[in-house]
Amino acid sequence: MAKTPFYITTPIYYPSAKLHIGHAYCTTLADTIARFKRLAGYDVFFLTGSDEHGQKIQQKAEEAGVTPQAYVDKIVAGFQELWRRLGISNDDFIRTTEERHQKVVQEIFRRIYAKGDIYKGEYKGQYCTPCESYWTEHQLDENGCCPDCHRPVQEVSEQAYFFKMSNYADRILAYIEETPDFIQPESRRNEMINFIKQGLEDLCISRTSFTWGVPVPMPPDEDGRQHVIYVWFDALTNYLTPIGFLDNQEMFNKYWPADLHLVGKEIVRFHTIIWPCILMALDLPLPKKVYGHGWLIVDGDKMSKSKGNVVDPLLLIDEFGADAIRYFLLREINLGQDGNFSRDALIERINSDLANDLGNLLHRTLSMAKKFQEGILAAPQGESEIDRSLKSDAAETVKFYRENMERMELSPSLKKVWAFVSRANKYIDETAPWALAKDDSRKQELANVLYNLAESLRQIAVLISPYMPDTGRKIWAQLALEEVKPFAEVQLTDIESWGGIPAGHKAGEAQQLFPRIEAEDDAAAAKKAAKEQAAANKAAKKAKREAQRKLNEKKQ
Repeated sequence: MAKTPFYITTPIYYPSAKLHIGHAYCTTLADTIARFKRLAGYDVFFLTGSDEHGQKIQQKAEEAGVTPQAYVDKIVAGFQELWRRLGISNDDFIRTTEERHQKVVQEIFRRIYAKGDIYKGEYKGQYCTPCESYWTEHQLDENGCCPDCHRPVQEVSEQAYFFKMSNYADRILAYIEETPDFIQPESRRNEMINFIKQGLEDLCISRTSFTWGVPVPMPPDEDGRQHVIYVWFDALTNYLTPIGFLDNQEMFNKYWPADLHLVGKEIVRFHTIIWPCILMALDLPLPKKVYGHGWLIVDGDKMSKSKGNVVDPLLLIDEFGADAIRYFLLREINLGQDGNFSRDALIERINSDLANDLGNLLHRTLSMAKKFQEGILAAPQGESEIDRSLKSDAAETVKFYRENMERMELSPSLKKVWAFVSRANKYIDETAPWALAKDDSRKQELANVLYNLAESLRQIAVLISPYMPDTGRKIWAQLALEEVKPFAEVQLTDIESWGGIPAGHKAGEAQQLFPRIEAEDDAAAAKKAAKEQAAANKAAKKAKREAQRKLNEKKQ
């Protein structure tokens, strides 16, 4: 039977600087959803990438004394390394500087122009270069600055092409009002409805004051100026490129419309107003859902380079490992809400949840199996009330997990799994295998207990795998289940019934999953991390000063 397709995307990140922990949070969310969908039997296509054009990139490259392409190549390589280290399972990585994407952008421009929805005119208005956003006077904040980032805007006046977005205002408003699931959470949906009701103006979609962008597929102006396509018109169309918009109709029909665009709340407007209007002009269906997740703040404060509190996820991975970071982000933050990142809270979670709860459960189970039964998990016979209770909790956990993960309730689902981890630890205390081992007449009871503990861990390994893929694999390997079924082939249906471990199976050796972080080690580590971050910030400032000096010399 054919699998149900599921197409999920992250935003494509802007390579004006290295990524921080907030970007890692968004991509980890998407990866966890994609991994769950694969586990549940879907045919998943998971896309992430980089948005590499625009005036801001050209300016940054000039400051650094390199070409825009060389500038983005270096930073995007860092993106890809971070996703590799974080265990991100994307099926494609789209770069907007790739030829395959530029062809798509230009073809979309041609089709909408041929339809009469693009015209040439003159743009006069306010432009925010950091956000690459156009604003009218009445949209600026109380200080006359960009309403998104609150930095100064510049007045722009130039010949430009415009997209008749106003033609689609009534249609997109009606769609949002009639399709409550299209924009989530509801607070973002209400914001977009209010934005549209203020009036949608035609969108300026080209620039001539810089050159770093996809060329408009039209002749240059009379004065020889070549238009380049507005960075957001270019960026949003990335979602069509890797699924065969121009070159693989069968693939495109399978995956479009996208099931989920996962984006930060600050760019919901682009994805739920501008992007749907472009799709309507192309006569293409709209994505099924756009979800605007919250921001990650650090110790109660928004991340800012000036405050020196930007958290580098690579340094965290070096220190704590990717799965510990993934676990913390996914457990602590409810999807759609802002969340707080704190080093102290991270260490507390590692010690209590990962080292004490999960790590000890695995280590105790395998150690007792080896000590009492030479690692052999004998066939269970009969069951006690306590056994039935454990099995009932397992079945209820798997059911809750499937239903809530389908609803993208990631944090509640993970907490439910950890409640079962605690239940399995309590089962050890209730059954006291060490006492059963001293009584030859209770050997079968002991065998039942050790089998049930191993079976609990088999189910836990699968349940945590979308969140903590490496840890799930390690548990599977320590249980020596790879020879029973390769972990890469496991499906959620494999744990919907109890007893997946064959009778007489020999479990593997116990190995530590998560070392406990001691307080004195933590203090030293915190000092080291602060020193590394300060050194990184100092080096970045020095490089910026040197680049500015070279730029000044060049201008002279």
